[in-house]
Amino acid sequence: MSNSHMKKATKTIAALAAGVALASTSFAAISAEKLVIESWRNDDSKIWSDVIIPEFNKSHPDIEVVFAPTTPADYVPVLNAKLKAGTAGDLITCKPFDASLSLYNKGHLDSLNGLDGLENFSDVAKSAWITDDGANPFCLPMASVIHGFIYNKEIFAELNLSVPKTESEFFKVLETIKSESRYTPLVMGTADQWEAATMGFQNVGPNYWKGEEGRKNLISGKDKLSDPQYVKVWEHMAKWGPYMGRGYEAQKYSDSQNLFTLGRGAIYPAGSWDISTFNTQADFKFGAFYPPTPDGQDTCYISDHTDIALGLNSAGKNKKSAKIFLTWMASQEFASLYSNQLPGFFSLSNHQIEVKDPVAQEFLSWRGQCKQTIRNSYQILSRGEPNLENELWNVSVQVLNGTMEAQAAGDQAEKSLANWYKPHQ
Repeated sequence: MSNSHMKKATKTIAALAAGVALASTSFAAISAEKLVIESWRNDDSKIWSDVIIPEFNKSHPDIEVVFAPTTPADYVPVLNAKLKAGTAGDLITCKPFDASLSLYNKGHLDSLNGLDGLENFSDVAKSAWITDDGANPFCLPMASVIHGFIYNKEIFAELNLSVPKTESEFFKVLETIKSESRYTPLVMGTADQWEAATMGFQNVGPNYWKGEEGRKNLISGKDKLSDPQYVKVWEHMAKWGPYMGRGYEAQKYSDSQNLFTLGRGAIYPAGSWDISTFNTQADFKFGAFYPPTPDGQDTCYISDHTDIALGLNSAGKNKKSAKIFLTWMASQEFASLYSNQLPGFFSLSNHQIEVKDPVAQEFLSWRGQCKQTIRNSYQILSRGEPNLENELWNVSVQVLNGTMEAQAAGDQAEKSLANWYKPHQ
């Protein structure tokens, strides 16, 4: 064979080899198990990539997992566009209630009936990601946030105060702080509106409407928002005004956080999500107590609100691996990992876990002391217009500002709901 023929043959063999190599690389890429998680929690990216996924890979080294978040404001439209185009990831992070139920009803999420590990979650935990008839859970619950009150331990020590357990003890503590110190007794404003309902009404309310029992009675139409057990919540909140500090009507959520972290206020109506902010900004010791119970009531109730879950993309290509990942997420190992990496976000599984952050552990301990419920406006009752959640913002602000009586708040909220919701008509 001449030199020129030899060179041609060598080039041909090289080209064939390159083609075979390329083909095998492509085949390997296609056959490799790679799970993509869609999420709006872009602030968690490092925790997923550096802690959670490597932990999963210790027991499942053959499954590659990629956490691919979108900014919170863009998540819903971007996810919907990806689902429509067939380019969405294998696992979809689920918001609570109607937004995710809509994805299931459109055929984008699979039912998780029969998934190993689902038995580790209570009916309350699953309530935000299940069909109205309770037949099909469609997202695996990940975490909840708990409501209560965060307090400045140094101010309590200075004024020789004990943590209040009952409503009368609560107001006695507030009165002592107001009369014997320069501190704002109760740090909350009404300018942003949502706090009045979320950290006010939904925080202390479950004690009056008996948690899940009352929430379900509201959905069925057996109870009305104008009934005494709801009016009593607004009567309780109507007493807050004198303790909320000068100019609270113009105070925003961020202002309240600042006032508390600067040590200028004693008690902060809270969600457990505030723990991380206070850990980084407050230079004093703080603790937490659960919502004070009505005098003479032995049982306490807390809002342990379902916040985030993970669902299975119906059009996903790697369902077997995705189910393995979901089952791992139902384990005690994941529950402990997630709850400790994100203090104030608590695993919804029924595993006993130790949370290292002392204030987060305080919130978590209430699950063993009080009955749990979720915010009563989130399931079914905010599907119509006027939206019940927004109506509760509106009337709760007016009650706190002293511009509406408690009974009038109940009457207006009930009338608003009855406007579109048949069981209340």
